[in-house]
Amino acid sequence: MQNILHRVPMIFPGQASQSVGMARDLMALPGAAGEFLRSVDGILGFDLTPIMFDGPIETLTETRNAQPAILAHSVAVVLALRERGIGPSLVAGHSLGEYSAAAAAGALSCADALRAVRRRGELMFAAGAEVPGAMAAVMGLSADQVAAVCREVSAIHGVVVLANHNSDVQVAISGEVAAVAAAGPALTAAGAKRVIPLNVSGAFHSPLLEGAATAFRAFLATLPIHDPDVPLVANVTAAAVTTAAALGDGFGRQLTSPVRWHETMEGIAAGLGAGAPPPFILEVGPGKVLTGLARRAYPGTQFVPVGTVEEIEALPALLADRAGN
Repeated sequence: MQNILHRVPMIFPGQASQSVGMARDLMALPGAAGEFLRSVDGILGFDLTPIMFDGPIETLTETRNAQPAILAHSVAVVLALRERGIGPSLVAGHSLGEYSAAAAAGALSCADALRAVRRRGELMFAAGAEVPGAMAAVMGLSADQVAAVCREVSAIHGVVVLANHNSDVQVAISGEVAAVAAAGPALTAAGAKRVIPLNVSGAFHSPLLEGAATAFRAFLATLPIHDPDVPLVANVTAAAVTTAAALGDGFGRQLTSPVRWHETMEGIAAGLGAGAPPPFILEVGPGKVLTGLARRAYPGTQFVPVGTVEEIEALPALLADRAGN
């Protein structure tokens, strides 16, 4: 086990953080990160890394491919950071990012986390084909206001629910295609600034995924899940969990439950588990989506995206400089 010199809260992105070329530079790293990426295709039994590196973007964006691609990238960064003496003090992940977080916390092996999100993505992709659904981002209304409008629309048009509470000004809704379409004008009438359809293959984090959730819980029962080495703030409760049983319960409920990301970040930025706001929070993996959501909301904390070799190599000096001040 590497000697950890710096422990920092780490957050992990979810779907929509993928891009063609992701993790290509990490593959060439000596040590655990490169070794893990070179093992990905063998673990999964199909060639994912060529899709990650060369696309096409339409294939990479498919839920069944995007989810393991994002996890593979995130976990490779974790492994590279560990070899440089940097580990998590607390972890959380947005939707599929919770599995990256679990791997970082030692609750899932890297290989099992990869298999889990591939199976999760397959089931979600299949559910979207069997029971068509839609999602939309909503700007400018509170989560409570959006949930109230969804209840009114559902009574007339079918299932539509609050799916992601991403920030105090951004949430997402999910449900049947007609119900999500009907919710748009209703939300605008209630004061939403924008309602933007999302390019997804199904009604994620809604009751329409109950069949997928049931099948995924059966798959989870075959995986060894361990107590995390550091607290993991769960999507379904926005509370820190420290046992394998609690973590597995959250995994099983996640597909049909809202992602309580805003509450998660409120707790982490306030110093959950540490008693004081952290000076740094690392977004570990591809892209900067979570950093973009958080930077303005928590000006006292520096959010640092870490997803490339250049960003990995720059981080030890940044943390050492902060520790010396």
